[in-house]
Amino acid sequence: MPSLSNDFLHALRQCLGAENLLTGESECWNYGYDNSRRHSLPQAVAFATRHEQVLEIVRLCNQYQVALTARGRGTGTTGASVPLHAGLVLSLERMNRILRIDPDNRLIIVEPGVTNQAVQDAAAAHGFFWPPDPTSAAFCSIGGNLAYNSAGPRAVKYGTPRENTLGLRAVTGAGEELRTGTLTTKGVVGYDLTRLLIGSEGTLAIITEAALKLTPLPETKRTLRAIYVDIQTASRAVAAIMAQPITPCALEFIDHAALDMIRDYSDADLPQQAGALLMIEVDGSTASIDDAVESVRNAASNDGLLDFMVAQGKEEIAALWATRKALSPALRKIAPKKINEDVVVPVSRIPELISGLEKLAAQHAIKIVNFGHAGNGNIHVNLLVNPDDPAEMQAAQACLDDVFSLVLKLEGSLSGEHGVGIEKRDFIARELDPIALQLMQAIRRQFDPNGILNADKTLPATS
Repeated sequence: MPSLSNDFLHALRQCLGAENLLTGESECWNYGYDNSRRHSLPQAVAFATRHEQVLEIVRLCNQYQVALTARGRGTGTTGASVPLHAGLVLSLERMNRILRIDPDNRLIIVEPGVTNQAVQDAAAAHGFFWPPDPTSAAFCSIGGNLAYNSAGPRAVKYGTPRENTLGLRAVTGAGEELRTGTLTTKGVVGYDLTRLLIGSEGTLAIITEAALKLTPLPETKRTLRAIYVDIQTASRAVAAIMAQPITPCALEFIDHAALDMIRDYSDADLPQQAGALLMIEVDGSTASIDDAVESVRNAASNDGLLDFMVAQGKEEIAALWATRKALSPALRKIAPKKINEDVVVPVSRIPELISGLEKLAAQHAIKIVNFGHAGNGNIHVNLLVNPDDPAEMQAAQACLDDVFSLVLKLEGSLSGEHGVGIEKRDFIARELDPIALQLMQAIRRQFDPNGILNADKTLPATS
């Protein structure tokens, strides 16, 4: 590939200052990968600290025809922030200011490099929270949350970033600045560009500010655990819980293969006959919380229920969540380089998904462990493989192909919150019809006519 021109690098230094530009291979190396394990070395890394710098960088990349990849903290798992075409990585981690907190209007305005946890802490000081809560909240950035539409357990009740963002400031791939949305909870003027940009994985525009909609902190919360003999009865309980008036703020699922791993690698107290587990959280007012717990308990009770526990106090809450928290370390011990896919099916079809995955595991001789956000059918499918074994990886790819076919057969979607990036790019034509893909490609060209932003990601290549 051609090296970046001296004129381009000089212009970047003029824009950013030399301290905000990396060009050495060793300096740039860490900005060539994300949590997908893919890597591609960028030719330079720029650190913007203000909106105006992002605008100038995008215009320079258009002028000098340089590939541009925006990056938050690199916690994504699909390769969306890997610079496939080298060029310039634009890191937004130094754009980390909270610009405005407005409790009266329930909003906070932040730059993209602010971490999710920093937003939660700032909002909590005023009695609010921002509902999206990815597992990596302590480290991941708001810009990344928006780029992927990353949610987390609370999405079952409170929704994803798309439902919790009022408006954006951004720079398109053409180097034009725009504002989308409103600072009010109602507004129907024009097309909804805010929701379009959220989840677009940096292929249309680079977000430089976000107005986030805040929600009041609940007065209290209860943590519950339900253990079932098998996945079928657990899934029936999920459907019943979601059909009654009290929506839990978390409804997490762990299958029997995951429970076996937890038994082997932790001191978790689980009945030997446990075939599936639900972790449930209910929040609300102090006056109504006991009735809410009872409503969920009634819905969760069926012939397959082995044990139902309501945590009393912080120690019991920690003990209940210890089971779930033991899973990730166990997975890392067994398969540190596992394939982790997140798929979504209608809640009522979770049993068919898990049964189908068990058959695929046997067919391809690949161990599969499943857990995730049962309340909205978002299941994390983990293929425990060794990437250094070519035969096993070949079997895993065939298995993954069949997993995606199964999900679509069950009227599901290939990604719930991890995005598409590179990992699922070549499969999405199975889910989206040709007209939808054509319209999306046209929208992409409109935003980024020279194709400099995150090329060859998210959408399949046009013929």
